[in-house]
Amino acid sequence: MARIAGVDLPNHKRIDIALTYIYGVGRKLAAKILEEAGVDPSIKVKDLSDDELGRIQRAVDKYPVEGELRLQVSQNIKRLISIGCYRGVRHRQGLPVRGQRTRTNARTRKGPRRTAGAKRGR
Repeated sequence: MARIAGVDLPNHKRIDIALTYIYGVGRKLAAKILEEAGVDPSIKVKDLSDDELGRIQRAVDKYPVEGELRLQVSQNIKRLISIGCYRGVRHRQGLPVRGQRTRTNARTRKGPRRTAGAKRGR
């Protein structure tokens, strides 16, 4: 099992699909990485040589992925909260940030419904 950027890639998948298991790598970036590394996208992970794995690893290292990218995202959110902009306020309140409606829906951000009165069995 190949390990790139701290992620175990599945052996029986094509390398262009397997690279998307890394946080921050989508299909487009995976194709770009393989082009830089000079590796055929249709090869399965188990059939890669050590040399090809090394070239892919070096190509992935050029981009922010996994922990580094997660840190950047959290710092961006903290910055929005600290400057008190609209998006930061929405993050702080746990409400949708990008203009979605909240009268209905938005359950993912708001959590389970809270009813006005408690249900008691008599």
